Amino acid sequence: MNRLDTDVLILGSGGAGLFAALHAKAGAPDLAVTVAVKGLLGKCGCTRMVQGGYNVALAPGDSVERHFMDTIEGGKWLNDQELAWILVTVARERVRELENELGCFFDRNPDGTIHQKAFAGQTFDRTVHKGDLTGIEIINRLAEQVWARGIGRLEDHRAVALIKTRDGAAVAGVVMIDMRTGEFLFVRARAVLLATGGGPTMYRYHTPSGDKTCDGLAMALSAGLRLRDMEMVQFHPTGLLAGPETRMTGTVLEEGLRGYGAYLLDGEGRRFMTKTDKRGERATRDIVSRAMFAEMRNANTGPMGGLFLTMGHLDPVEVRRQFPGMVERCADCGFDLVSGLVEVVPTAHYMMGGVEFAPDCSTVLEGLYAAGEDTGGVHGANRLGGNGVANSTVFGGIAGDTLAKWTPKHGKFRDPDEAAIAAAEAECLKPLANPPGNLEDVRERLAQLMWDDAGIIRDRASLGRALNGLDELDKALDGVGVAGDDLAYNLAWHDWLNLKNLILVSKVIAAAALARDDSRGAHWRADFPATGDLETSTFTSARLVGGKIDVAMRPVKFTRVRPGESLIKESAAE
Repeated sequence: MNRLDTDVLILGSGGAGLFAALHAKAGAPDLAVTVAVKGLLGKCGCTRMVQGGYNVALAPGDSVERHFMDTIEGGKWLNDQELAWILVTVARERVRELENELGCFFDRNPDGTIHQKAFAGQTFDRTVHKGDLTGIEIINRLAEQVWARGIGRLEDHRAVALIKTRDGAAVAGVVMIDMRTGEFLFVRARAVLLATGGGPTMYRYHTPSGDKTCDGLAMALSAGLRLRDMEMVQFHPTGLLAGPETRMTGTVLEEGLRGYGAYLLDGEGRRFMTKTDKRGERATRDIVSRAMFAEMRNANTGPMGGLFLTMGHLDPVEVRRQFPGMVERCADCGFDLVSGLVEVVPTAHYMMGGVEFAPDCSTVLEGLYAAGEDTGGVHGANRLGGNGVANSTVFGGIAGDTLAKWTPKHGKFRDPDEAAIAAAEAECLKPLANPPGNLEDVRERLAQLMWDDAGIIRDRASLGRALNGLDELDKALDGVGVAGDDLAYNLAWHDWLNLKNLILVSKVIAAAALARDDSRGAHWRADFPATGDLETSTFTSARLVGGKIDVAMRPVKFTRVRPGESLIKESAAE
């Protein structure tokens, strides 16, 4: 196996990973910082795909207290309040950094102030954006800075295992596969940041980049770390339904469309959201997705089984001006967003759950840090649209600052557990020993199983079916081989590895959902539709023990505000 040493190894090149790399290098210029990415830096991942924008309290009449309360109430009081407070306060600093230091251009009002648009679930229009292509603007500027500052890159390298020291007390490095050659590489590092992003691509309809297969969460589980809130999978209400033969199906039509005034219509062309929530289409994503799913279950749908989004009642000139990317995307798929009907379906979008981590981005494993969608606790039971890219950039920067301070003083190269390295390599090579089989069948069965039994609406029976079905799929995958004559860019091999990670993380989602016997945010139990007592709220904490998922319920700590209270009132009283 090839070997490489670097002071800081960052897994992932989205907003979290690139911000961390820049902050680490700025804080400790002598550190060797390396970013490893499954694809090409700046060209893959989910931050680049962000359309809507970045939530931050900037305008008169808004405040961090108001943003915080929207985040906590949207999260149904399951958030780690210290993490949520960091999110809303540091976001103000980070958006200025994006503009003034990194060169991002966000849309402006006529008076020169930053324009902020409406997103669902918020009491103030606070979403900063660059048209409807905000993620491209952010990632392009971040990537330019990384390329310019001598930060190392391992492109087309996938991480497959976190390797600890022989005593298990600290992380020693990461086993990777160089996808260009198929060779294994062990990267020894004084500190490792997990920032691979989540990516619920185990569902029939999903939005994330195709390279997102929950690799970081699977590695964290295998390394013994706990994951919190894993039952909380967010479905975005408006995924494009372009037909079964295109990957465009499931991709997001951004929340700003509904914030601007778009309507959702049933199969007969009637609005239905006002029956469910007084906010109508601007209710939080979980509420809108459930209302849509109910209409779909009643077969009140369009020709492809979805519902309709329309902006035909709005000013067509403004629709084209404000949402050029969405208009073009719909046109590419044969839909007229400006004056016609676009068929849409709820689509798996984001994982509120992830690795348990501290405000400085450290984890319980010495030398291992985490940021972005690989982490849990910031969003609670439901992420507000616009809080995702804020999360990745806020905590990515914090992780970089922490790495710059911790690594020179406390980080050291540690001898890895060589047996664990060999075991990781052997596990990856397993499918090469079997005759090639049908990976697509496993993928289709996984997608349908998770959509039907562990998706938008769940119950004990469906989750039991999901867990049993996932065990069967895991065994079936172990029997499927791939051709191993040439391992360079062997996509079938990497598909096998992707599915292995997706099945493992799917088991955690289903197990956590079964353990939570109330309905909260993105998690809806048809057999327990009521929300439990907020004062005694608990979050799920899952880990892998002997190959099985163990889920504990832990109390939420109300460190800043309790249910029934509001920081907005307290701030006004002061």
